[in-house]
Amino acid sequence: MAAFTVRPTVRADAATLADLLNEIIVAGGTTAYQIPFTPEGFAETHIDGPAVLTSVVALDEEGVAMGFQILLRDDRLPAGWGDIGTFARRGATKRGTGSVLFAATCAAARRLELVGINATIRADNEGGLAFYGKQGFEDHSVARAVPLNDGTPVDRISKRFPL
Repeated sequence: MAAFTVRPTVRADAATLADLLNEIIVAGGTTAYQIPFTPEGFAETHIDGPAVLTSVVALDEEGVAMGFQILLRDDRLPAGWGDIGTFARRGATKRGTGSVLFAATCAAARRLELVGINATIRADNEGGLAFYGKQGFEDHSVARAVPLNDGTPVDRISKRFPL
């Protein structure tokens, strides 16, 4: 496993992480996001906006951002739950990026006294489903045929992780 430094994200990370996420969005097939982010929009939704509970970035040995993870408030979830999102750099994914991010997110969630974490993953995102399963998330519901912007129906599988 590669060595990573994991730290909280800051506004100065916004442009780099927006680029990382936008590459994933443009490639399609793994994220529910379909519209690219500006650095300002990214910061508001993924770094320090009102819905952000915690946000962490994993940096490689050279200080390059290899991925990030967010935990957000979501009024559709029970009290004490956060909604997680994990994003790793395309074409340079190193084994262990998601796991080190998840360890940091879990520690932050426990400090916030949360009781659980929800992950909702597109059914066609096999890598995402496998990642969350490996972390110990268990399926709890499926939203059937949620349309993409182009109208294509894709199921969303929600998994939960009790803290």
